Amino acid sequence: MYPLFLLLAFLTGVAISIQAGVNSNLRLGLNNPVLAALISFGTGFVTLIILHLGMRGGLPPTSTLRSLPWWKYTGGVIGAVYVTTVILSVPRIGTANLVSLSVAGQLIAAVVLDHYGLLGFVQHPANGWRLLGIGLILAGVWLVVKN
Repeated sequence: MYPLFLLLAFLTGVAISIQAGVNSNLRLGLNNPVLAALISFGTGFVTLIILHLGMRGGLPPTSTLRSLPWWKYTGGVIGAVYVTTVILSVPRIGTANLVSLSVAGQLIAAVVLDHYGLLGFVQHPANGWRLLGIGLILAGVWLVVKN
């Protein structure tokens, strides 16, 4: 099962690059980056409703929703900022620059989150191999962006 998740993670990266191009073209067609992001999230929202209903998912009790800390609801806000930033950035810096910089930011944030066990993650120390990996990713980003 583990190799399946590695493949899915890789394919998610492929999908993010394709999504950047699709959303950027939507923005060009609409001439409005926020509307393009809204449509992107809207179609995603409808897809998730269909998926949830297909899995016969129910809703948690209202008390559960009220008991969650406010910051646990910010994932959608972060996603909206990300998608809008992608839509605005891709035409200016290109998909490769955007994705390489995004991956570097994700990796650095992930190592920090893992190292300190933040946001409920299991603690994984930032050892020499992880730091070397960050260094190599940053070198790769520099080579991609340098062009």
